[in-house]
Amino acid sequence: QVQLVESGGGLVQPGGSLRLSCAASGISFRLYIMGWYRQAPGKQRELVTTITNGNNTNYADSVKGRFSISRDNAKNTVDLQMNSLKPEDTAVYYCNAVHVGFRSLTYWGQGTQVTVSS
Repeated sequence: QVQLVESGGGLVQPGGSLRLSCAASGISFRLYIMGWYRQAPGKQRELVTTITNGNNTNYADSVKGRFSISRDNAKNTVDLQMNSLKPEDTAVYYCNAVHVGFRSLTYWGQGTQVTVSS
């Protein structure tokens, strides 16, 4: 059974930092592109960042220079370090896994709430 379990969300003031973590099980982790998406109230889910097994990364323009993704293939985890947080970063953040060869093999975590507010 595939599971992606996120942790680390919460309430933070503008300008603050949070670190999200996603633990994957039930998949061959190295064969998956890992990513983070987010969905704000009333908006569509959007890509935040992705990372390949070779540590090639991709970021949405809105988070470049503030967010950083990393993965640990030994622990089957992917982390998202979020700095200089803004109120517009408020959303539910979802961990995502996509198989490199079979894009139909796509999995999602349950999501973790991030709220940026004073």
